[in-house]
Amino acid sequence: VDPAFIEAADANPKKRNNGWVKWGAIAAGFAIMIHAGTRLFIQESPGNIHNLSMLSISEDTSGGMGFEGYMAYDVSELVNANPWNEDLELSTLPVYQNPLTYDANHIASGADFDKMREFLLEVASRLGLDTQEIAITDDVPDEETKQKIREKLQIGEEAIPEGYFDPTKLIMEAEGLVIEVDQSMTANVFFEPAVSLPDKYNFTHFAPYEDVVAVAEYLKTEYKDFIGIENPQVNICGGDYTIYAQQMYSIEFFDASGNDAEQIINYNFNRVTFYCDDEGKLFLARIYQPDLSMKVGDYPIIDSQQSKELLSKGNYITTAPYEMPGLKYVEKVELGYRAGEREAYFMPYYRFYVELPEDERENGLKTYGAYYVPAVDGAYISNMPTWDGSLNE
Repeated sequence: VDPAFIEAADANPKKRNNGWVKWGAIAAGFAIMIHAGTRLFIQESPGNIHNLSMLSISEDTSGGMGFEGYMAYDVSELVNANPWNEDLELSTLPVYQNPLTYDANHIASGADFDKMREFLLEVASRLGLDTQEIAITDDVPDEETKQKIREKLQIGEEAIPEGYFDPTKLIMEAEGLVIEVDQSMTANVFFEPAVSLPDKYNFTHFAPYEDVVAVAEYLKTEYKDFIGIENPQVNICGGDYTIYAQQMYSIEFFDASGNDAEQIINYNFNRVTFYCDDEGKLFLARIYQPDLSMKVGDYPIIDSQQSKELLSKGNYITTAPYEMPGLKYVEKVELGYRAGEREAYFMPYYRFYVELPEDERENGLKTYGAYYVPAVDGAYISNMPTWDGSLNE
């Protein structure tokens, strides 16, 4: 595991791995469905034919990192600036194919290193660096390191998997900064040394909400060019507690420009985040800009009430170790995208926050498990998830 990610995880201690969506009848005579392989063709009106692929739900995308649960005394403490709400009248949302695929050895293919390089240069420019004077490297180990790795990993007759030493990120180093862009098009900017904020700002792991808001406004101004967003919306997200009853929030920004669907896309995919270290200094910022060039289409979506019916039937994905205990335990719902690196498709889901009675603590802290129901109309899903009594993610 890259030490940078361990350090980032250590900077946000949690009990859980926090993190962490019926097709209406079409009038006879106006619609024709033709199945051909895994393709579904729908004629909505003469001369207007949409060709939408059947979608598959990815399985086992959690990486074995524990279950997605949030601890709070009340679900109202769990906050974010999600632009979606139940009053929005959305009939479709886009679905994108993930350009990355992984083999049995967890080695990725499909990364576009030209795009990664362009992104790296863009981030460097946002930070005011002279990109003509700074070399770009990658994370391929030298021959001596490769040999040591071979000696440690090679067992019996088994060889090192093909592609094991291929590059996975591009790197640029300048005074006080290290910029890395990985295959998922996430830019990590490490401040070395970490940057102190003015004394009046409380930028710490367990700062109260009001202090985090003040820090976000400072960062929004101080790092305006780096954030690089036309209409930056502050997203103070979190509010869940550690096992020691310490409440935590994260600072993010997304572009609030455009229509409802565009804002939802920006909120879920195109984000900028800032992280403090144990001393309350800025040590890491990330820009998320995943490759969404492989758009599959705009898919019909169901509403939250329809998704709740599917939830009650067990048509959900969860990493929680319990079967969904019943609709009376559903405390909150929101629409968003599952955009993990191992998702075959970036598609919308409804995320239900479900109180887990088995995990309530003596001090009154409750645990809310995340249960995901596809928001895409089930007519377009080839393997609608069904709870099977075990972790199904």
